[in-house]
Amino acid sequence: MQYHALSLARHGRGVSLLGYLQTRPHGDVLGSGEIRVVPLSDLRWLRVGPKIFQYVVKVIAQAIQLLYTMLKMDRPSYILLQNPPGLPSIAVAWVACLLWRSKLIIDWHNYGYTIMSLNHGRNHPLVRIAKWYEKLFGRLSDYNLCVTNAMKEDLWVNCKIKAVTLYDRPASYFKETPLELQHQLYMKLAKDYGPFKAQHITESVSSNAERSAFTEMDKRNGHVVKTRGRPALLISSTSWTEDEDFSVLLRALEDYEQYINEGIKLPALVCVITGKGPLKEYYNGLIKKLHFKHIQICTPWLEAEDYPLLLGSADLGVCLHKSSSGLDLPMKVVDMFGCCLPVCAIYFECLHELVKHDENGLIFRDSNELAEQLKMLFLEFPTLEGKLHDFRKNLCASKQLRWDESWDQTVLPLFMQSE
Repeated sequence: MQYHALSLARHGRGVSLLGYLQTRPHGDVLGSGEIRVVPLSDLRWLRVGPKIFQYVVKVIAQAIQLLYTMLKMDRPSYILLQNPPGLPSIAVAWVACLLWRSKLIIDWHNYGYTIMSLNHGRNHPLVRIAKWYEKLFGRLSDYNLCVTNAMKEDLWVNCKIKAVTLYDRPASYFKETPLELQHQLYMKLAKDYGPFKAQHITESVSSNAERSAFTEMDKRNGHVVKTRGRPALLISSTSWTEDEDFSVLLRALEDYEQYINEGIKLPALVCVITGKGPLKEYYNGLIKKLHFKHIQICTPWLEAEDYPLLLGSADLGVCLHKSSSGLDLPMKVVDMFGCCLPVCAIYFECLHELVKHDENGLIFRDSNELAEQLKMLFLEFPTLEGKLHDFRKNLCASKQLRWDESWDQTVLPLFMQSE
C-alpha cells in the first residue's frame, strides 16, 4: 500500500494513507509532500473474554473507528484498499464511498476467509460468514486489482468479480548492495546481533582492519573485501503466521549441520529470519533448543531502509510461504529477485508464475528436499561457478519490470478512464 501511495504521489495526487503504526513507514512515504499518514490505534484493550466475543467486539470497534477516522478527512475521489485484511474495511470503505460518491478499488492479495480457515477449518461458521462477506462486498467495488492470473480467473469464476492482474514488483531500492554498504550494514547489525560480528580475530589481521563476520575494511583507504572462509548468508522473511511452517527450514538446517559433521565440505551458515508476528516467540523457543556448531540463527526486526540492503547482501533466500488460497504470490520473493538473490521456495499451486525451477531458483516440497538443495548450492561456495552463480546471473540478466513501470501500465489507466 505504501507503493501505491508513492505511485499516486509521483503523479501529483494527494494521498491519505490510513493504517496501524506499529511499524514506521518507509522514509520515502514520510518524506513525500503529497502523502499524509493517518494513524489508527491498535485496539489491544479489547482482548478480554472468550475468543469469539473478542473477535465480534473487535470487528465492531474497528468498523466504528475506521469510519469515524475516514469521515473526518476531506472527500477523496477514490478509496484504494488491500484485501486481506478486509473485515471490516471493505464494508466500511463501501459505506464511505456511498456517502462521498467516491470510487472503491480493491487490491486482492489473497482471500481473508482462507487465512481464517488455517485456524478454524473451512466449515467453521466464522469462516463461512467471512467467505460470504468477501464475495458480497467484493462485488460492490468499482475496480479490482489482483496479484496473479490464477486469482483473476478465480475472482471471475467464483465471485463474478472482474479484476486486472498487477503482479507485485520490487521497488527501485531493491537491488544488489555495493560491498561498502554491505560492510556498513554488517557493522551496524553486529552491535545487536552476534552472528554479524567477526568470529575469530587472527594475528595476521592488521589493527587497521575493521571486520564483520563477512567483510573486512582497511581503515586507511576504506577498501572493503569479503573475508576468506566467511559463512554463507541465508535470509528468509516472514510475518510469523500459520501459512509459513518454519519447522521445515529448521529441520533442513539440522540435516545441513549433519552433512558438515559427516565431512562434506560446506560453509558455515548465518541464517537471518526477519519480521515479526504472532508465532515468533514459538519459533524462537524451538531455535533455542537447537545446538549447532556451524550454523547461527538470528531473528532481527529491521528498519525499512535496512531490509533491501540485507537482501542485496545475502547469498540465498528461502521462502516458506504456502498460500492459504493457492492463488497469491509471496512479496518477499519478488523483493529477493529485485536484489538478484536466488531463492529456494516451498511449492504451492501458482508459484510457477514467479519462481522458474532451475532457472531463477529452486522449488522444494519438504525439509529433506530443501536440505539437499542447500547442500548442492553451497558445495563450491564461494566460487563464482555452479548453480547459485547461474541463478544470480539469470536474475540480473532478466531485466524484470519494476513497480513504477508496472503500476503506470496497469493501474494509472484506471484512474485516467474514470475522470
